[in-house]
Amino acid sequence: MRPFTDLHAKAAPLPMANLDTDQIIPKQFLKTVEREGLGKGLFYDLRFDAAGHPKPGFVLNDPRYAGAGILVAGDNFGCGSSREHAAWALEDFGIRCVIAPSFADIFYGNCFQNGLLPIALPEADVRVLMDEAKGGNHVFSVDLASQTVTAPSGRLFRFEIDPARKEKLLQGLDSIGETLQHAAEIDVFEMRQALGQPWLERA
Repeated sequence: MRPFTDLHAKAAPLPMANLDTDQIIPKQFLKTVEREGLGKGLFYDLRFDAAGHPKPGFVLNDPRYAGAGILVAGDNFGCGSSREHAAWALEDFGIRCVIAPSFADIFYGNCFQNGLLPIALPEADVRVLMDEAKGGNHVFSVDLASQTVTAPSGRLFRFEIDPARKEKLLQGLDSIGETLQHAAEIDVFEMRQALGQPWLERA
């Protein structure tokens, strides 16, 4: 998993509340367990019409937001089913941070397992950031170490994050990576188990 330290990227305003995981990555894209390539399905029904043509009114189809790495979204982002593909699709598309007033719990946890930073801020602050993202300069700065978001105007917004999750993001550790940090101790334990209970190894 890629570490998340700081990010300087365009922020795309997506003022929609209750964006669920089926809207983030529709069900027809869930046939794979591969993370690569899911970006093409991100917000598919919002980005494309029935004929597969890009909808000009959707923010991620706007050339001004090409390559956006941050989404500024509405309340309850990521609600609905628990599909981890939603986080995979965002990351594969190039989104590394989502700022919203609140997130669905499972989606929020999935973000940390996939190198995305979900930032919850008061609704009034999100409205300010939304307005700034709609302006002429769309580049925001997110610093995880200092837990700050800097808007194009220079306004600074501080966010809270669980210290353990913060440290894992800074180091680029998902659950597997965290476990592998203890590989030597695991090897010693398995060796002791094999010596002390050899019958367990005979299966």
